[in-house]
Amino acid sequence: MLKPNLDVSEMFVERQAQRSTMHSRHLNEQLVRVLKTIGYDVGFQKGQGQYLYDRDGARYLDLLSGFGVFAIGRNHPTLRDALKSVLDSDLPNLVQLDVSTLAGVLAERLLEYVPYLDKVFFANSGAETVEAAIKFARGATGRPGIVYCGHSYHGLTYGALSLTEDPNFRNGFEPLLPGCTAVPFNDLAALEQALSSREIAAFIVEPIQGKGVNMPSDEFLPGAAALCKKYGTIFIADEIQTGMGRTGRFLAVEHWNVEPDMVLLSKALSGGHVPVGALLTRKQIFDKIFNRMDRAVVHGSTFAKNDLAMAAGIATLEVMKAEKLVEAAAKRGAELRLALTRMVPGYELLKEVRGKGLMIGVEFGPPKSLRLKASWTMLESANKGLFCQLITVPLFKDHKILTQVAGHGLHTIKLLPPLTITEEDCTWIERAFDDVIAQSHKVPGAIWSLGKTLVDNAIRKSA
Repeated sequence: MLKPNLDVSEMFVERQAQRSTMHSRHLNEQLVRVLKTIGYDVGFQKGQGQYLYDRDGARYLDLLSGFGVFAIGRNHPTLRDALKSVLDSDLPNLVQLDVSTLAGVLAERLLEYVPYLDKVFFANSGAETVEAAIKFARGATGRPGIVYCGHSYHGLTYGALSLTEDPNFRNGFEPLLPGCTAVPFNDLAALEQALSSREIAAFIVEPIQGKGVNMPSDEFLPGAAALCKKYGTIFIADEIQTGMGRTGRFLAVEHWNVEPDMVLLSKALSGGHVPVGALLTRKQIFDKIFNRMDRAVVHGSTFAKNDLAMAAGIATLEVMKAEKLVEAAAKRGAELRLALTRMVPGYELLKEVRGKGLMIGVEFGPPKSLRLKASWTMLESANKGLFCQLITVPLFKDHKILTQVAGHGLHTIKLLPPLTITEEDCTWIERAFDDVIAQSHKVPGAIWSLGKTLVDNAIRKSA
């Protein structure tokens, strides 16, 4: 058999100078325009652990971690070895009329972390686990309704989008799934009113909301669990971003001693290489879906239990355990939040630092001094939430730190680094934020010149 001479890494090197041109022509041209406008088109060439390296070899600290998928860092050797071992072994992958050994192993190991749940359903992504949760909840209860929280984010497929309140994602795609109702986050009275109809199959909630890093009150999650039990509603914890050690516990709900009926995982479970999602649930729920032999495949997904994805999940759990990354996230996160919180009294634009573990929100807000207030108002009138770009862009260009705003129109920057960051990395973050925030209080100054450029771009866009 003639073997093709294919070296993908060589292809990457040969074509990387054309990456923007190819994307503009064949993929998302608007994303290319955004990256060029804010100066993020540096051409990343390599990723190792918590670091990225651009075309000139400059090192960046990644506080975005691929929207949270790189909890164990990029290209971890244990993960790579696990994937290579699968590829080198000629395993009987995706036979379909058989059961997967590696899926059994990964399910067994996940349930060790969540011993009050009994069954696992694997999917290909976080959004796909949300879709499965909707189906399972309706199928198990015979009820049509799903309740979710305002300011939530659960994904962009149609069912998940129906539980995601942000109009920036919803507009233009309605009508969405019927029977989905929003209640305010942290409002137990509104939740009880919604559940009291006894028509609600499930209440789905992010223990800490990703869009804004919004924290629950200490009463909210335990109270929600109690209400769900009272009204026969399934309680679903969407731990797609907060799970797998992100908040300093394996699951974020552990901070409030809550035991949901379903837990949704993805992102970090992939190790950053092979997409995977997992729905963990109680046996009585699972058995109502797969309740007869002729319904053994009533829900599934072709690639869900593929050997590479299962190996990635197994390796990720091994790395987290061996390197004590859950404990590291708790320690580093507490230190970093404290250091950033200490800056709040010194800067009128800096309002609050919140979060748990290495999921941290840094919130800014309107200043009181007249000169800063005028500049703030100019930005807000052009595009709500634009101020945070005056922080994230200099963090990237001047301090080689990659981070993101926590959502459309928000004044919060979200830090979501790999759980492998070091004490030295935390010092890097502290000094960078201190410098950039200090510069943002100087009017006129370089940061506000950037603000004028962003305002001009926003005006041209609206025109």
